[in-house]
Amino acid sequence: MPATPIVGIPACAKLVDGMPRHDTPARYAAALFGAARVLPIMIPPMGEAQLGVLDRIDGLLVPGSPSNVHPSRYDGGESLTPDSHDPERDATSLPLIRAAIARGMPVLAICRGIQELNVALGGTLHQTVHALPGRMDHRGGPGPQERRYGPKHPITLTGQLARIVGAAEIVVNSLHGQAIDQPAPGLVIEAVASDGTIEAVRVEHAAGFAFGVQWHPEWGYAEDPASTALFAAFGQACRAYAARLGKAA
Repeated sequence: MPATPIVGIPACAKLVDGMPRHDTPARYAAALFGAARVLPIMIPPMGEAQLGVLDRIDGLLVPGSPSNVHPSRYDGGESLTPDSHDPERDATSLPLIRAAIARGMPVLAICRGIQELNVALGGTLHQTVHALPGRMDHRGGPGPQERRYGPKHPITLTGQLARIVGAAEIVVNSLHGQAIDQPAPGLVIEAVASDGTIEAVRVEHAAGFAFGVQWHPEWGYAEDPASTALFAAFGQACRAYAARLGKAA
């Protein structure tokens, strides 16, 4: 019987009641288990020492987070959100992304993850995209989680991502303050919002599946055909990667 692929999820570093914690929302693991049909594990944010984990996993899912990538990571100047950073995660996720792509390991980067993907490969970010002329407010806003993560605006899809989800336009949720400014060399834009905000990218010359999406497909994935298709494609790529390494039949 083939072994089930394992996918690592880089966690955030947080203080909860004064105690350091490593965690990430459970919905990412649920989508990996339910739609990608892989086994999720958490990767604590402990810097480049965690690169050794890549020898033991078959895919990398870089999740969203309330924190922002620190602008020092992309020569972005002074931080406009000084209370919303997670340097331990930056120090872990960025080298993990670069090393995973170099191996041809499948990578799916979500929300903060697409921003980390862009920075890891040499791109820059808008720190507060909602403050730019002509841009929508892409933040989730107040209210219960069901409202904050509900459908917010349409996006136009092209290329491989459009083929994966089987549509040229879908409606997505939106819960981010940062967004891609200058795409990294080698990133192909595969989805945009009506205000020009980059919503998805693909690593053009990656040996394996390597996509970033700005929305949250893990939220309500089972009820959304596009989200289910995206996670299913990621899972299939992880199985193919494991098979190439002789981990699965």
